[in-house]
Amino acid sequence: MAVSGPPGSGKTTYARRLAEDLGLDYYSAGMIFREVARSRGVSVEELNRVAASDPSIDLEIDRRTLELGCRGGVVLEGHLVAWVLAGVADVKIYVTAPLEARIRRIASREGRPLKEVYRETVAREYMHWRRFLDYYGVDVTNLQIFNLVVDTEPLDIEEAYFMIRTYTCRLLARRGFRLGACSR
Repeated sequence: MAVSGPPGSGKTTYARRLAEDLGLDYYSAGMIFREVARSRGVSVEELNRVAASDPSIDLEIDRRTLELGCRGGVVLEGHLVAWVLAGVADVKIYVTAPLEARIRRIASREGRPLKEVYRETVAREYMHWRRFLDYYGVDVTNLQIFNLVVDTEPLDIEEAYFMIRTYTCRLLARRGFRLGACSR
């Protein structure tokens, strides 16, 4: 399963919970990215800037993501994960919310000023969009690959999760998967 979406949309919350509820392993492309940044002795922001002109960084992260996805029995989460796993993932979910709501969520979660979070988030989203378009010819604003797209802003966490979990279990059942956790 692949769960994608922009920063502050709730993708990590829902992916972790799906993995836990369904008895699957959880992985995050962001964790892989942070691991690469640490190994190079740079911040995530700096690695993002370097990755804008060095495709080997994204290609390494995407390779690791694809390896995990091919193993099966996993929920992978990240901004671009679903596009990387488009031909592998049995379920592709996109969670989103309006920019203002996402900025408030991130600022609240991280205890940072709204203006700072806004500036960083917009720059980060642009860099991701540009790199994926340049490296793969994929426009991440085109959501046609997704089985489910959920705007999390008008819903509370439980409502959104119920929708995501119910849809996921039904889709997996239609595809012949039998997860005991889905029958509960």
